[in-house]
Amino acid sequence: MSSVSMAHQLIERLIIVQRNRVQPQVLLREEEIRAVLTEVREIFMSQPMLLEIRPPVRVCGDTHGQYYDLLRIYEKCGFPPYSNYLFLGDYVDRGKQSIETIILQFCYKIIYPENFFLLRGNHECANVNRMYGFFDDVKRRYNIKLFKAFTDVFNTMPVCCVISEKIICMHGGLSPDLTSVASVMDIERPCDVPDRGILCDLLWADPEDDVQGFLESDRGVSYLFGEDIVNDFLDMVDMDLIVRAHQVMERGYGFFASRQLVTIFSAPNYCGEFDNDAGGGITSSCSRPSRMCSTQCPCAVSLARRSSACMAALVPI
Repeated sequence: MSSVSMAHQLIERLIIVQRNRVQPQVLLREEEIRAVLTEVREIFMSQPMLLEIRPPVRVCGDTHGQYYDLLRIYEKCGFPPYSNYLFLGDYVDRGKQSIETIILQFCYKIIYPENFFLLRGNHECANVNRMYGFFDDVKRRYNIKLFKAFTDVFNTMPVCCVISEKIICMHGGLSPDLTSVASVMDIERPCDVPDRGILCDLLWADPEDDVQGFLESDRGVSYLFGEDIVNDFLDMVDMDLIVRAHQVMERGYGFFASRQLVTIFSAPNYCGEFDNDAGGGITSSCSRPSRMCSTQCPCAVSLARRSSACMAALVPI
């Protein structure tokens, strides 16, 4: 059986729980998971650390093992390949179905490698997901060796994406070491996430209203960065917008730096503890250059600050 046929079969089994929530976990054999991991690792390694893609594409934030909320995104916005997707990381931990969530995403990546994109988040790292649920899930349902196989794949995932040369996307934020977009390409893979540097900051950094420049983060890793850093970076790279995830947003999204940066979070009612609304997502599609981007739905929000070759709108999911 080809890897694509195998992925199609697994997706059918993973999707059927959408109609049968009595059995929330999908029975996936270890050898099936290993086959998925082997194939998707090859695909990640064949594509660059810095992705460059064209619209139309839907951009989504953290999903954190909230499998039914992920299915809800696809129900509302279209299952691949009817919609193209870019996810910004943090597929595992916290939620109850991390394995189902990440395997479904990997299967779509296998079938549609040029239309379905997955960035790495800070939870796609063994030092983090050992503590927040994924390690325990894999160990309980399978074994530690399979967890190590997942880790090996996470260490090959891209960490940054540019859409139409005007929108830059990552999980976390900016870095004092990020002197050009091309510097992301210098990150060698496979790689664990170091304690500092570009890779660490792309996965961990946060914008902060009352900060100028870079300030050490109260997370204990990476930095907080201010509006001035956003302005300087966008001017340096001649782009319009930074799209990132990593932080819970009450409405599913939040703006920073005069709408030059947007945070999106796609896990509603996060962990059952946060009263955040429906997850946020962004739709980016082709457009002629214009001063302001057009909205695409009643609650869409225009994003661009300068003339741009694409338009992007927040969509409720």
